[in-house]
Amino acid sequence: MLWGGIWNFSELRVSIQPKIGILNFLNLLTLMRQFTLLLFLLWALPFQAQERYVDDIFEVEKPITRTYANKDGKNLKLDIYQPETDTLQARPLIIFMHGGGFSGGTRTNEAEVKFADAAAKKGYVAVQISYRLTRKDQSFGCDYEASGKMQTFKLASEDFLDAAKFMVDHKEEFRIDTSKIIVGGSSAGAEAVLIAVYNDKLMFDDISTYENIDFSGVFSLAGAIVDARYITQENAVPGVFFHGTEDNLVPYGTGPHHWCKPGDPGYIMLDGSKTITEKLRKLNTSFMLYSFEGGKHEHSGMPFDYFPQVFSYFNQVFLNGEKKQIEVLK
Repeated sequence: MLWGGIWNFSELRVSIQPKIGILNFLNLLTLMRQFTLLLFLLWALPFQAQERYVDDIFEVEKPITRTYANKDGKNLKLDIYQPETDTLQARPLIIFMHGGGFSGGTRTNEAEVKFADAAAKKGYVAVQISYRLTRKDQSFGCDYEASGKMQTFKLASEDFLDAAKFMVDHKEEFRIDTSKIIVGGSSAGAEAVLIAVYNDKLMFDDISTYENIDFSGVFSLAGAIVDARYITQENAVPGVFFHGTEDNLVPYGTGPHHWCKPGDPGYIMLDGSKTITEKLRKLNTSFMLYSFEGGKHEHSGMPFDYFPQVFSYFNQVFLNGEKKQIEVLK
């Protein structure tokens, strides 16, 4: 108050301080609410962002081993990896075939197991298969006749198709959506799978046994086929391909297997990832090709660093039918 032109500051201070205290308390309360909301959003974001077939959502059940065929007196087995506590009744299937020059390798290779685990965590049923190693302790190089190589390709492709048929025949037991089957392989395994998908009419006289099997996508690590001319609109399955441009065993484009010379017994021409994807492009089919400039056959190894891109493409293109043609040069 003003007394005779003089302010009474003590009274003024008493009247203002309570107002300031209330305002500070209200501001603090608002800030606390905003902070609490922010913490909740940050906590909830990972759960909201998780997407089946792209993100790791599940734990993985202990794999189940089954015999899918008996050939030449040997049981051919496969391991089935499934997401734990999954209630979905129709799940996409991935079948993978290991490499090893048709002479070695196993379905329990560390990289193959990690891939199957990664797929099952995302909601797939993932299968790793064994097959006849018809060149075990024998050469598969330039000294082995071309006709023998063709027979080797054929037998391995047949084993792969039998494994796929086994899973389709047991679709109810393993809750599989047979319209969403992704197949893949590494090196020799990739050759067998790609030949079964794209060169079936070239390699087999009768494929009626497998006519109820449809593939929605292929995943090839340094693979090749015998003849890309047999890729047609009918069998032009979308694919993901990884390949070194200077692969010394399996040609990146079109070239001789193991780079044999024309006079060698094992001289046979193959069409690799680049030639396959060129044909898919002409047929307006989706593909993703990762080419590694100067890379050799080491790119038959599992591309763990690129799994986010691989599984995203699987989901968008193989499962949901989006159209994408992607080439990446590394």
